[in-house]
Amino acid sequence: MFAGIQSKAVFLLYDFEYLMLTRRHLRIKVMQSLYSFFQNEENDLNKHVSFFKESFLNTFSLYITILSFLKSIHEYAQQHILLQKELRNGPLDNKSRYLVSNKILSFISGHRVLGNTIKERKIKYWELDFEYVKTAFKDLMESESFITYSKLENPTINQDREILIFFFKEIIAVSEVFYEYMEDHELTWIDDFPVVNTFILKILNKIDPNDINSLHFPKMSSSEEDPQFAVALLEKVVVKNDELKSELEGRTPNWDSDRIALIDAILIKMATAELLHFPTIPTKVTMNEYIEISKDYSTPKSNIFINGILDKMIKDFNKNGRLNKTGRGLL
Repeated sequence: MFAGIQSKAVFLLYDFEYLMLTRRHLRIKVMQSLYSFFQNEENDLNKHVSFFKESFLNTFSLYITILSFLKSIHEYAQQHILLQKELRNGPLDNKSRYLVSNKILSFISGHRVLGNTIKERKIKYWELDFEYVKTAFKDLMESESFITYSKLENPTINQDREILIFFFKEIIAVSEVFYEYMEDHELTWIDDFPVVNTFILKILNKIDPNDINSLHFPKMSSSEEDPQFAVALLEKVVVKNDELKSELEGRTPNWDSDRIALIDAILIKMATAELLHFPTIPTKVTMNEYIEISKDYSTPKSNIFINGILDKMIKDFNKNGRLNKTGRGLL
């Protein structure tokens, strides 16, 4: 969808209570939408705003899709035992039984709301591409951690939880094949994995098999404050593109503005729009956010380039009284 280096972090380092996208994550989605907008000959702003909102809401679909994968793993373990019984080709594999009786996985697999949500959203990835389930199941069965777990007489709920977290963190979340498969099916999920993986890990740590509400199904709405900020930012950059581009003049003595990499130009325009048109966002936040985004999505030296441009802009805007920050923007 856009050129640049894509971040493939498996988990985020911060904690949160609900499945929600941070403003940095939303800025990344705005950057992607703007890249598509400026590359597209038919520059329909409404179309790209709709794409952004769809991308935002699709994060919940990724969450359900990964939970449905865990559900499919449990169902496959059940089928594996039944198949062994039918074939009667030697002793039953007790390791599969341990997975079937895992209290956390059983809770997820049999969760009524999850089952209904999977049906409503018509999520059938793992029915159509069952090899991914079989491969992950096999990798788990052959792992030293599961072999040790399967030797326990009567695993506690915490031991059930630990092996499922191991499975998710060390086999599913780090699988390049799984990642590429999901990327092929929904491009907007590329940058959602760290957010969703972190949320699922938090959920696995808190699931109580006796409490149906311990498996959360958060409501995501594009009308909330943060996504509304992102939509406003997207629209502002498009509408005031010429004005934002002119702000670069004289601030890049060694570069013609047309020679600046498209991603860098978009990030600078976004930052400039925030500085001039979003009074409640502190200048330090804006500067730090776009420098960090450029490290993952542009060229190796882009962060230094963007840092220099924004530093000069902020000083000039401040000197000329153009930074009209209010509220938290003053911090």
